[in-house]
Amino acid sequence: MSDSITIHDFDDIEKYIQEVRVAARNAYEWIAQHNSDPLEFMRSVKFEKKGFHPTTHHPLNLIEQVNQTWTYMVALHATKLLLEWHHDAEGFILAPGANASQELDIMSIKSGFVGAETFAATSPKSNGKLKKDLAKLEVRSEKYRYVFFACPLEQYNVTKQHPNPDHPVIQVWSLKV
Repeated sequence: MSDSITIHDFDDIEKYIQEVRVAARNAYEWIAQHNSDPLEFMRSVKFEKKGFHPTTHHPLNLIEQVNQTWTYMVALHATKLLLEWHHDAEGFILAPGANASQELDIMSIKSGFVGAETFAATSPKSNGKLKKDLAKLEVRSEKYRYVFFACPLEQYNVTKQHPNPDHPVIQVWSLKV
C-alpha cells in the first residue's frame, strides 16, 4: 500500500481533498459516538486504531490521523500553487509524512524540475522543522525548490512568500489551509 499520490490537474487535487474529508468524517463519527470515561477516550485516541489515513483510509490511531490530515492538506494546497506556476512539470507525486515513499514530500514527474517539503505546525520553528527542511532542500539539485507550511499564527495564517536570505534558491511559503 503506497501513501504516494499523483496529481496531474486541479481535479485530482479536489478528488484527494474529498478523500481527506471522508476520512475526517469517519473519525468525527467515531468521536461523536464515544461515550465512555474521558480517560478511556483519551487512551483510545492515543493507542487504538480508531482513525483513518487521509487518502488510503487504512486504520491509524486518531493522533496520527490528525497529523497526517494536515500534512496532506498542506501538500495538496501547495500542489495547487505548483500546478499554476510550473505547467511543464508533467504533474506531481506527493508522499508527505514520516513514512514517505520518495525523497521529498512533493516532486515533479519531470525529473529534477520541482521539489518541495511541507509541514503543518503551531509555529514554523516547532521542532526545528523549517530549518531541517531548508537544510534538506539546500543539497538538492531540483531547479525549483520550496518549503510550504501551515501555521495558525496570524502572520503565517495566510498564503504568501516569506523572505529566505540564508537559502535564496529555496522559496518559503506559508499557506492558509
